[in-house]
Amino acid sequence: MSTYTLSSQHWTLGEIGELLLSGRQVQADPADMQKVQACRDYLDAHMGTHAAPVYGVNTGFGSLCDTVIGQDELSQLQENLVKSHACGTGNPIDRNLAKLMLLLKAKGLLYGHSGVQQQTVQRLLDMYNADAVPVIYEQGSLGASGDLAPLAHLSLPLIGMGEVDFKGQRMDGAAFLQHMSWKPLQLKSKEGLALLNGTQFMSALGVWSCLRALRLCEVADMVGALSLDVYNGRPEPFDASVHKVRSHSGQLKVAENVRVWLQNSPLQQEPKTHVQDPYSFRCMPQVHGATRDALAHVVSVFEREVNSVTDNPTIFPEENKIISAGNFHGQPLALALDYLAIACAELGSISERRVYKLIGGTRGLPAFLVAKPGLNSGFMIPQYTAASIVSRNKQLCTPSSVDTIDSSNGQEDHVSMGANAAVRTVQVVRNVTQVLGIEMMNAAQALDLRRPLKTSPALEELHSDFRKEVPYIAEDEVMYPLMEKSRGFVESLNPADYR
Repeated sequence: MSTYTLSSQHWTLGEIGELLLSGRQVQADPADMQKVQACRDYLDAHMGTHAAPVYGVNTGFGSLCDTVIGQDELSQLQENLVKSHACGTGNPIDRNLAKLMLLLKAKGLLYGHSGVQQQTVQRLLDMYNADAVPVIYEQGSLGASGDLAPLAHLSLPLIGMGEVDFKGQRMDGAAFLQHMSWKPLQLKSKEGLALLNGTQFMSALGVWSCLRALRLCEVADMVGALSLDVYNGRPEPFDASVHKVRSHSGQLKVAENVRVWLQNSPLQQEPKTHVQDPYSFRCMPQVHGATRDALAHVVSVFEREVNSVTDNPTIFPEENKIISAGNFHGQPLALALDYLAIACAELGSISERRVYKLIGGTRGLPAFLVAKPGLNSGFMIPQYTAASIVSRNKQLCTPSSVDTIDSSNGQEDHVSMGANAAVRTVQVVRNVTQVLGIEMMNAAQALDLRRPLKTSPALEELHSDFRKEVPYIAEDEVMYPLMEKSRGFVESLNPADYR
């Protein structure tokens, strides 16, 4: 398998997703590594000839920015920064998210505006390639001066501290370096700040959420189409003419998807005695489509962010400038993450409503989708679970970006809370996956109860694959293992395989 070259060239979220799935090793682009070295050389030369304080290079941090540090203590200053800022708490984030952070941090440094050593960038990539993932905690970042606490935990193993998840085994940073026969990095001036200032925690969780949400949009259309068909839903609300006269791109796409999934379905030819379907079926294009349109905006925000320099100060060797500014502030991401969480939650909300209708004992389907309701509760309680999850998502979707709190003695007097938004959004996306898994269970059960009638060839194939994981329920069984299998099926489902 060829090695992937990480560079300062524009990176799409799709390319990130492909790289993460591929398992390929990563190397830095040599031309970009030259820019990294040129920036480091410039910073060393500048500090050797200028006595004026430069924030974070020869000064303290935050509200200590006016405290000048001696030349012989600059390396210690950077190490102290990393140690003192590693104040994360709560649960560790998923190792795949932490591994993505390594890539995003290396990517940001490759632009050559951060003043780090080449070996610092290389060590980040070496850890990625070794499947050695820093242990990083969910809580602690305000999403303002960058993701300080999470990125401090990311950086500790570089200097032989902190903890590392090495191929699934947790070990301390010093033991890991010894195992790899690597020496701890000796951070030079500005390097600790370059590592800690930045939005890579918010960005990694946001990128993951976007990639999952893009897939869930397709899954929701496919599973929703199956639910519509087994509910004996009408096809007219998905006619292209209806959507052309409103012309939201997401709405047009969802209507097209549903038409494709229902193509050549015998169930669609069954007589319809009802004039209209409930909104959860009839308005799938409008609701799913609005989520798609919101997601398109959020994806554009995160693509800009992962192709940006977000640490501070920013160094411009060719212009002879070192500028202390605010590119680390997470407000663009905080707003986008709030929007994404709300948009994804709506996929779960409308999915649960379809489940509720399927178990209602109408349109020729038995109550709770079981042959002997009363003796059997059937699919009564999975809907409870879906309702509980949907309600939890409503609570989680309270915006984080409208909150702020003073920190660092008032120097950092407006913060984004984007890290909280990121952690919350990951949970919302996972919750929606579970709700769609519950809908898939119900829709598959309803299809079996419609036999010998069939749905479309594509959805029959979907049903067949699902039944390899989750069986038909003839009588009451313990449901939670089946719900977990259904969640896993939805999580790995790629609707493109059924086209």
